[in-house]
Order: sequence, then C-alpha cells, then structure tokens
Amino acid sequence: MTPPLDPAFRPAVLAVRAYDELVRSTGAGVPVRLAIEQADGSVFRFETAVLPDGHPGAGANGVHLERLVKFILWSRGGWRILVHGPAPLAAGLAAHYRDTATGRFDAHLVGERMFDHPLSVEHTAELPDERATTRPLGRHLEGNRIGFDLGGSDRKAAAVIDGRVVFSDETVWDPYHKPDPQYHLDGIMDSLRKAAAHLPRVDAIGGSAAGVYVNNRVKAGSLFRGVPPEIFDARVKDLFLNVKRAWNDVPFEVVNDGEVTALAGSMSLGENAILGIALGTSTAAGYVTPDGNITSWLNELAFAPIDYNPAAPADEWSGDYGVGAQYFSQQCVGRLMPVAGIDAPPDMPLPERLKLVQRLMAGEDVRARQIYRTIGVYLGYGVAHYASFYDLRHVLVLGRVTSGPGGDDIVSGAREVLEIEFPDLAQRIRFHVPDEHDKRHGQAIAAASLPALVR
Repeated sequence: MTPPLDPAFRPAVLAVRAYDELVRSTGAGVPVRLAIEQADGSVFRFETAVLPDGHPGAGANGVHLERLVKFILWSRGGWRILVHGPAPLAAGLAAHYRDTATGRFDAHLVGERMFDHPLSVEHTAELPDERATTRPLGRHLEGNRIGFDLGGSDRKAAAVIDGRVVFSDETVWDPYHKPDPQYHLDGIMDSLRKAAAHLPRVDAIGGSAAGVYVNNRVKAGSLFRGVPPEIFDARVKDLFLNVKRAWNDVPFEVVNDGEVTALAGSMSLGENAILGIALGTSTAAGYVTPDGNITSWLNELAFAPIDYNPAAPADEWSGDYGVGAQYFSQQCVGRLMPVAGIDAPPDMPLPERLKLVQRLMAGEDVRARQIYRTIGVYLGYGVAHYASFYDLRHVLVLGRVTSGPGGDDIVSGAREVLEIEFPDLAQRIRFHVPDEHDKRHGQAIAAASLPALVR
C-alpha cells in the first residue's frame, strides 16, 4: 500500500523481508549474531544472515546490519555491541559509529549520555548469554498524589485522590531550545503547585517526560536539548532530585513518557503486551510486557528507522533518515502539508500547523484527510516492523496528532495495512485509541501511580 502523499516510502519491514528472502534464495546465507550489553550487565541477543561474498547484492550487507543495529540500539539501549560474524562487517559497523555524523550522534547520546560508557563495537567469536530483568511499574492509587507530564509543547499536572482526578491543568511552554534550565525548573514547580492547591496534603509525586531517566536522574532528554553540556551536567542531571527535595522528599518517581503511556493503556484496558505510541511533538513509545512489567529497554522509537529510502526525510536532531520522529508526530503533519496543497505562513509553529490541519479535517477537507491517511499507512508498516522486536498483542495510539476525526483515519489505515500485508499480525494485534476521558486523565493517573507510599 502506498501512502497517498509519499509514494517514495520504502517500509523497513518490507525491505527486511525482501532482503531475507534474497539471502535464503542463495542457499549460502552467512549467519550474523549480535548482542548488546547495558551498564547493569543486561544482554540482549539478535540474529540475522547476510549475503555471501561475491554475490552481486553483497554491497547491501553493511546497510542491512547498520539499520538493524540502529533499531536495536534505540529500542533496547546499551553501550557494548558484540558482532559474531564476518570481521569486515563488524569493522564497517564500528567505522559508522566512529566516522559518520549520524553514527557519532547515536554513540554519544546512547552510549555516553545514557549508559555512561563510550559506545563500543567488537568482533567476537563468542557471545554472552542473554540476561535481563523486568519490574512492576506504578499502579499505586492510594493517597493524595500529583501526576505530571512534560511534553515538548505543553506540560500537564493533575491532583489525584485515591485514583480519582480532582484537578487537571495544561500549560503551553517551549522547553526545546531554552539554554537556561531555570526555565524548565520554574515551569515544573508552577505546575506542581497548581495541582497541590487541590489536595489536603501531598503524599507522592509521579511524572513522565520525554527522555531517559534512571533513579530520577536525567540521562538524556529532548526537553533539554538547548542546554549546553556543561550546564546540563551541573544543573539538569539532578533537576528532579532537587524537585523532590523541594517537596519534602515525598515518594517521587519520574520515568520516560512512553512507559507511562503504555502503563496508562494497560491500566485502562486491563491488558498487557502493550506498545504505546504517542504522536505528539515527537514520537514517544513505551512497552508493557505480557507479564505486566516494564523493562530496562529504551523504547526510543523516535530514532528507530521505519523507512529505508535513503532520500527519506531527515530527523532535525540526529540528522538520520527515515526514523520514527518524522512519521509519527506533528513534524510529520508539518512536512506533509505542502505536499497536500495546504498553505501556511513560513513562521507558523508546528503546533499551530497541526491545529490548522485538524480544523480542515473537521470540515471534511480532502487535503487534510490525505495527511491522516498517509500517517495511517506509515503506522501500519511501522507496527509490523515493531512486531519483529516486541511481543505485541495491543497497540495504544494517542497524542495530539490523533485528536479529532483524523485519529480514526490513522488507526483504520494502520489496520488496513495489517489486514492486507500481514494477516497473521492483523489476527493477533488490536489497536486502541483512548476515549476523551482517558486521554485527559489516564496519563495523569498512571503518572501519579508511579511511586509507592512509604509505610
């Protein structure tokens, strides 16, 4: 199926399928086994096969491996990549992370910033065994709690008493390019105070935000991309620890917004094996295992490739092509508008562009509908690709891009892709869109439920 506004789209899942079939057809595929290791010793293993040397298509081997490892790096996370396979392929992968701008971006942000080690690519004759842990997340509803969510366009806070939202507030802000983290701190404290005013006392605070957080410390986050590195280290890493102290050290937990999205879906639906995908300023994703737990995985699908066309749109931050942020976000809406024939002033911000398209969609404008149908096709192929890396039974689709009638077109388009191209997945995976109540309150309740009360 071709996206109406993007005939050059080359779905990663189909590219991998075609490549794998070509390798099998040779009868001489070369096995490549991979492992990625995290700082706590967790190890994740994957397998593929490449074309033999001398095959006319063998030049694709390096691209296949690099795109696969990029997906693994951003979905799982880690600092040490082990390659059991042809040594030249391992050397080419190491050169990518050492010598190219996009590779260095990934190596720095994932290896150094998130896992506190320089990224290492090693050729090896033996891989370590897979080992990983999962843990329960949230679902604590007793007491007087504040839940907050920090996005790229707005910040939200809610007061929750025994699982019931008694107050919620949404405030527009613009954190992406602010160099002084005092802006971020002041905004967070303002939202918390507004919520606290509606509680008899504050027993716990839980929050979600774009980025990677370990023990309430900021490892990396798009919200702070404008902060210079030296100021980030001095004032951002411990920002939430300082917020916790300011609130008398009540139980406090902040995690990636995608994880809270998946948790909210699991709590609302009473189901597990859920991948939550939020189409907002960028793309946020989170995963709840079949056992109802979360993992140590990154799930940063904003940077995971889903389009293998080398001329695909490039992400503004990493510079890489075909990654999720350009397909499942208001950035995608903005880039599709001129293709659809919708004009907007050059200086109109992306949130306003999205609102314009939503107004047109409400008026049944065919140009706006083409945008949503295009995103629906993207999502169907994207989910099919994600299903190769996640044990999925449910996909929760939400975020401001899905608000209004356009959200229905996105989900119906994704379902259609699965039914036509991947009937086995269509039988197994259910799409869910939260109702307006869950959109407003589900995330707040899930965030507020993160910390356990001290007994």
